[in-house]
Amino acid sequence: MINVGIAGIGFMGMIHYLAYQRARGVKVRAMCEQDKKRLAGDWRSIKGNFGPQGTKMDLKGIAKYPELDDLMADPNVDMIDVCLPPSLHAEVAIAALKAGKHVFCEKPIALKVADARRMVNTAQRVGKQLLIGHVLPFNAEYDFPYKAITSGKYGKLLGGHFKRTISDPLWLPDFYDPSVVGGPMLDLHVHDAHFIRLIYGMPTAVQTVGRMRGQVLEQFTTQFRFEDPNLLVTATSGVINQQGRAFTHAYEIYLERATILFDAAAIGKDWVVGYPVTLLGDKGRVFRPKLGSGDPINAFAAEIKEAVRAVRTNTPSPLLDGELARDAILLCQKQTQSAIRGRVVKV
Repeated sequence: MINVGIAGIGFMGMIHYLAYQRARGVKVRAMCEQDKKRLAGDWRSIKGNFGPQGTKMDLKGIAKYPELDDLMADPNVDMIDVCLPPSLHAEVAIAALKAGKHVFCEKPIALKVADARRMVNTAQRVGKQLLIGHVLPFNAEYDFPYKAITSGKYGKLLGGHFKRTISDPLWLPDFYDPSVVGGPMLDLHVHDAHFIRLIYGMPTAVQTVGRMRGQVLEQFTTQFRFEDPNLLVTATSGVINQQGRAFTHAYEIYLERATILFDAAAIGKDWVVGYPVTLLGDKGRVFRPKLGSGDPINAFAAEIKEAVRAVRTNTPSPLLDGELARDAILLCQKQTQSAIRGRVVKV
């Protein structure tokens, strides 16, 4: 049994807690939170742009700490799950690693590449797992193309386009602060930057155009360049002011012998699927795989299952790898530089 202590009971802390209830071989033994109501189980103030709203929770049997040092000193905790604001990820993760704990940290790994490197280097030095919660590959809509690509069945990748947009997250006062959350680039687009890095490899350069909001990009489109000039990959992301569409994501992934499509959005109170995951094959073949219930918590449960496997076997995870997450932050940094400078930036 892997015993976990969750650091931070906000929206992601709640989502992770719910996901742990669906995973075997792992149990939440402790929590750390400075909000006394939340630490006592009153989560009614918690909300986000997907999943359930917070409610009152029965946290009986779970150790409760207002201070991180006490959580890290708990001998019953094997792994610290960091669900704090991104600005705290590096400091807390490194402290937990040095305290002898494995770390499962919500994305992004950090706000700065240098901090991400320190996290990776610390984990390697102390011999503990550093796992970064990039959940996108565990979503059924992204797990299907990932497995189709890695199987080699449809030939090599030719390119793709990715879209991820949200309405202005008014409940997050620090969303546009580059030193706290990082804005749409590091909180939103980093999902696609990570997935692009995962399936296409590391780009050699980026060219981004976009509109700034203070010190961060509000909306933007990027062309990723690779050593292979025939590999064409683009991504669009950002925020709109209208609250009627809380979230949308989509992709078209092009392979030699298939194209894989997906487009869906939360519009009003409805989840609207423009088109479900669809594979266009040779000779006009159209295939739509069955992907399960669509419950978003299931993806987090699958992510936690992979984290537990990595900790139990003490072997790196190809999907939750810290170096992969570091590269995603590097791509985001280079994209912002490209938009500000108005030119192509080498990676």
